[in-house]
Amino acid sequence: MSHIVGLAEIVLWSADKAQSVHFYHELLGLEIISPPHLPNVFLKAGEGHAGIPQMIVLVPKSAEVKAKPSGYQLHHLAFELPSEQFDAQHAAFVAAGLQPRGGKHPVLASRTMYVNDPDGNEIEFICSEIVTG
Repeated sequence: MSHIVGLAEIVLWSADKAQSVHFYHELLGLEIISPPHLPNVFLKAGEGHAGIPQMIVLVPKSAEVKAKPSGYQLHHLAFELPSEQFDAQHAAFVAAGLQPRGGKHPVLASRTMYVNDPDGNEIEFICSEIVTG
């Protein structure tokens, strides 16, 4: 039973931030929605289905990532969840023996959680419900 209603983010490593912003913002026309002081650049790729925009996020490559052979391009994958399904998904992860990690999204007023897939890839789940407290 899946409650996923869309893809919220694709987060990509960027070796040259200016070149990547030029490609995604200037060439493809994606709107920059993050404040300029953030090191990561969040670009709106679509409206989404449950209040979360579809985004491409550009993350500057760290020295460690730059030193690795090519192929380490994906930072993490994010799925959008309806707010009313967020707690149930969290409970399902816990019941499966996973330890979801929470967080506050740096651009959106939303709830987030992260788990690793069997290969160690980080998967994020986002809903539009605002975290209080």
